[in-house]
Amino acid sequence: MAEKPPTTPRPDSAPRRETIAAIATAPGRGGIGVIRLSGQGLLVLAQALCDKVPQPRLATLADFRAADGRLIDSGLLLYFPAPHSYTGEDVLELQGHGGPVVLRMLLARCLDLGARLAEPGEFTRRAYLNGKLDLAQAEAVVDLIDAATEAAARSAVRSLHGEFSSEIHALLDQLTELRALVETCLDFPDEDVDFLEAADAFGRVERLQQRLACVFDRAQQGRLLQGGLQVVLAGQPNVGKSSLLNALAGDDLAIVTPLAGTTRDVIRSTLQIEGIPLHVIDTAGLRASDDEIEKIGIERTWREIERADVVVLLVDARSGIGDAERRILAQLPARLARITVHNKVDLAGRSAQRHDDTAGPTISLSAKTGEGVELLRQALLQIAGWHPAEDVFIARERHLRALSATREHIVAAAAQLPQLELFAEELRLAQSALASITGEFSADDLLGEIFGRFCIGK
Repeated sequence: MAEKPPTTPRPDSAPRRETIAAIATAPGRGGIGVIRLSGQGLLVLAQALCDKVPQPRLATLADFRAADGRLIDSGLLLYFPAPHSYTGEDVLELQGHGGPVVLRMLLARCLDLGARLAEPGEFTRRAYLNGKLDLAQAEAVVDLIDAATEAAARSAVRSLHGEFSSEIHALLDQLTELRALVETCLDFPDEDVDFLEAADAFGRVERLQQRLACVFDRAQQGRLLQGGLQVVLAGQPNVGKSSLLNALAGDDLAIVTPLAGTTRDVIRSTLQIEGIPLHVIDTAGLRASDDEIEKIGIERTWREIERADVVVLLVDARSGIGDAERRILAQLPARLARITVHNKVDLAGRSAQRHDDTAGPTISLSAKTGEGVELLRQALLQIAGWHPAEDVFIARERHLRALSATREHIVAAAAQLPQLELFAEELRLAQSALASITGEFSADDLLGEIFGRFCIGK
């Protein structure tokens, strides 16, 4: 069961009390449009706008009027008094028709009545500052909005409801208990207490490491659901890169002809395998060329390879790896995972198969018939480190970095025993790194970076 989010407002929440307003529904035409306001003086604003004072949490039919009394729109008025609202402040929602012009007119009227336009993510930032959400839950809001797959959406909901935060708080509790025991021994050095045995320091550290490893694994899976994998299809012209993209996508996304050099620019497609988004990029064939357009395409291919997580090098199964492929392999970044695909096994009279060595998986398949394409899908999942799980939660790169730093400090702490002063310092650093995930210790510039990526109105 997830723990409830913190309810104590953070110290820097007090100055942010001016009333903010924004259109909360997506841009464009729609049946319903919502203006959201948060701050002070909302009942006075509602009286001026509608000549009505709404009752808490009761939908009220109202006319929204301009300063001269002309009707702007009609709709519902909803009032959520603090602290029982999304932001923890008084919140007012105006639900009218979803036309862009009428929404802008209604928003302008709210600004005339003293509100100011909200910044990106400011409503959720206020919810965080007022203790309605912790930082990990706040990030899960935008992750749920941006979820590209059903699995990502389910994981984002788990994080939003506090499952990730609950795990982090449980780890923090274990760290706090261990630090308290260490500090007690440091405060009373003359006491005849064998700390290592009485407090079971080694056992506590080992259990902490085991739980941390489990949380890290679940977070890493969630990071894959959120960000996916960048996969570049590379190779000489006419080896079947576009055909393989079409086979993976199950659609004719790229032009396929017998002519070499058909693909002159990168073609991108996002697919999903077991809920993992795969951002597959079909590229221009890598070869020496005097054609200026083709040369530009080849340059872009190498740029995409530099940014990729995995490169799939295609070769013709009839000829295998030759000098040209060896030159391509020699130029690939050392850190880049690679899969070698021998395509066109249907023409070579061979069957689909896979074998692995130190250079990575080698798969024989036919992009034209689809034979062996599933072997490639599974190899991509394996390289990503994915394993099916229903209890993962959406996590971000900063969460993984914080968990890694926590693990490093705990390992360092264990190595310092029985030097309690150094042991205590490493535990303090571990706790600080872990607490940054939920926002107990967060710099203002980090908050600006996180909430600046939200849409206005959220």
